Amino acid sequence: MPVLVMKFGGTSVATLDRIKRAAKRVGLEVAKGYDVIVIVSAMSGKTNELVGWVNETSPLYDAREYDAVVSSGENVTAGLMALTLQEMGVPARSWQGWQVPVKTTDAHSAARIEEIPPENITEKFGEGMKVAVVAGFQGVSPEGRITTLGRGGSDTTAVAFAAAFDAERCDIYTDVDGVYTTDPRISPKARKLDKISFEEMLELASLGAKVLQTRSVELAMRYKVKLRVLSSFEEPSDEAGTLVCDEEETMENRPVSGIAYSRDEAKMTLISVADRPGIAAAIFGPLSEAGVNVDMIIQNIADEGRTDMTFSCPTDQVMRATKALQEAHDSGEINFRDLVADTDVCKISAVGIGMRSQSGVAATMFKTLSDEGINIKVIATSEIKISVLIDRKYLELAVQSLHDAFELETAG
Repeated sequence: MPVLVMKFGGTSVATLDRIKRAAKRVGLEVAKGYDVIVIVSAMSGKTNELVGWVNETSPLYDAREYDAVVSSGENVTAGLMALTLQEMGVPARSWQGWQVPVKTTDAHSAARIEEIPPENITEKFGEGMKVAVVAGFQGVSPEGRITTLGRGGSDTTAVAFAAAFDAERCDIYTDVDGVYTTDPRISPKARKLDKISFEEMLELASLGAKVLQTRSVELAMRYKVKLRVLSSFEEPSDEAGTLVCDEEETMENRPVSGIAYSRDEAKMTLISVADRPGIAAAIFGPLSEAGVNVDMIIQNIADEGRTDMTFSCPTDQVMRATKALQEAHDSGEINFRDLVADTDVCKISAVGIGMRSQSGVAATMFKTLSDEGINIKVIATSEIKISVLIDRKYLELAVQSLHDAFELETAG
């Protein structure tokens, strides 16, 4: 039988009634002749509760026990989903990560999937099981300990299973009905896209869109897994949602497919840094060791052997970055006159594979912002993306204006 992977996020399984609604969708796919692998998240809010309990019990916790506790939320959902399907007359059973097994690295709370042998589940399908309900977000380390994959890890679990079982498709059910041209809460003109390329989705996910976890999109692109994002709260339809697929399957008819934003960005500038070979490594090495996620980087033209270096990072990493750079300064690794942090900025990005073949995107973006009186602080580009840092107070205005400028209200 062909295999279909269906993943249900926390809001889709938040209550017993929602689990029943999700189970009915699974039953419809079984009736079409699929063997179905269902990946479930913990019920909405449960993971946060479990994390809180761990922190309250042991602030300096053992990461292995953290994973043992936090992974339990998915186990509960998997069991309840399997019971619900059985009540519907659908042969189903639950699977925890170690039972499959989902083999991962031993990086607790941030493990990566290394292998999913299909034999155990395939054998049960051969014996008449129609649905394997798998607890997402978790696996087993080489030492036999439970591991977790980090927040959003159930998306990655689903894509990994689709690749391992050569599934026809991987459907990601969530509380939104697809991928939009921008956040509908900011622009009422936002439109749902019927299709989007892996590359565009990867950029949007990494730039702030919360629809799919970045690692899951990377995995889908590598193994050519067709992803469909759709709502668990709408009536089932073969045309529902947004299909994330190869570029060749999309219509390359517009230079920009979406406008993404990240609200919590900071701009940090090292003023008057000694300009010498290796200075960039001396600056960004300590930042990397401190776990600071650096994004946009600009270095000014040197003047009399001194230069300014600017970079962006999440606002919650500013203190960590400041500490790492000050320690490097005090130890003599780098020499700068001052370190200035601007925590009132945001990042706005235009994304589209059409940029490869169509010119004028940057000019349109910059003129649109200029016409609205919005000053650009930092610019970064890639083959299919243009990102700018601007004052956070202009976030909504910038998103709406750029959405209009690129006529994304007509997208679909």
